[in-house]
Amino acid sequence: MNRDTDVVVVGAGIVGLAVAAALVSEGHRVVVLERRNGPGLEVTARNSEVVHAGIYYPEASLKAELCVAGREVLYQRCERLGIGHRQTGKLIVASAPDELEALESLRARGSANGVPGLEILDEQQLQALEPDVRAVAALYSPSSGIVDSHGLCLSYATEAERGGAMLVFHSEVMSIQARAGGWNVEAIDDRGETGRLSCGAVVNAAGLASDEVARRAGMDVDASGYRLHPCKGDYFALSPSAPVSIQRLIYPLPVGPGLGVHATLDLGGRIRFGPDTEYVDEIRFDVDPEKRVDFVQQVTRYLPAVRAEWLEPEGAGIRPKLSGPGEPFRDFVVAEESAAGFPGLVNCIGIESPGLTAAAAIASRVADLLASL
Repeated sequence: MNRDTDVVVVGAGIVGLAVAAALVSEGHRVVVLERRNGPGLEVTARNSEVVHAGIYYPEASLKAELCVAGREVLYQRCERLGIGHRQTGKLIVASAPDELEALESLRARGSANGVPGLEILDEQQLQALEPDVRAVAALYSPSSGIVDSHGLCLSYATEAERGGAMLVFHSEVMSIQARAGGWNVEAIDDRGETGRLSCGAVVNAAGLASDEVARRAGMDVDASGYRLHPCKGDYFALSPSAPVSIQRLIYPLPVGPGLGVHATLDLGGRIRFGPDTEYVDEIRFDVDPEKRVDFVQQVTRYLPAVRAEWLEPEGAGIRPKLSGPGEPFRDFVVAEESAAGFPGLVNCIGIESPGLTAAAAIASRVADLLASL
């Protein structure tokens, strides 16, 4: 049956663009529809830019499997294409003796997930690596690092376009309707003009709007468990003149829906702290400067020299979480929906951390799901 393209990808963040690049490499005609005016301007642009090792996630979960697989592909891609990155290593610290058991549990979980080189360091070993950090022990992860997320995103956009994909910005998907042998996708541009594409398959990689895109395809997102719970995280930057130095990423033990307010480095060596966690009803990126007091209380558990006057607001991000307040772990959704009555629809929903690290592996999984149709 005639159609305008083989696959429509909704969303031009890191996952949507990695999917597009993977699909064109297998000979598919692809159109990417993005409501913003460029690639990677939502979740991809507002995160810690950390390359995760795969420590935190339950064994055999998609988050564990795709993080471990995606990390290696990410580092290889950055080396090959000259994308900014650094394998800094990471220390997850135990601030008191009663946290040692949880630290060992993390080491065991990470090892079960296939994370290489994990090692528990005692206080003396930690001090030798990071003199400004105070803790009784730390879990060292040598394969963790940082990456230029914008550069990585643009590399996938370039690869997709070179392979023949069409990237269409200012284009919000309004409806996705089943047709014989595929789908009709209707979108509206920033001038209010509507266009329609016929395709064989749709990949929903719409990030913060992925539950709404699934709904527009006809799915009951509540019955499917696909309703998102946006979770805001704020960041503060440390003044470059502050007498505090770290060479690696420093994380507390995870508590609640996030990984705790941690200390990260950017590629220029600047230190920033965050994100915290705040479930929100609307998408907003303001940062209350008065939060620095709470941030300092958390950070000084492992970096005691930090002072509130050295911190300045440094933006915020929103996590597209599937788990709401007080709810247990939820895995990524990367699913072809034939079983739910929507053949040729692939949903990528709840792609929060470690989505940046896992992007290439998510893309490979999507390509495999479509190959089986």
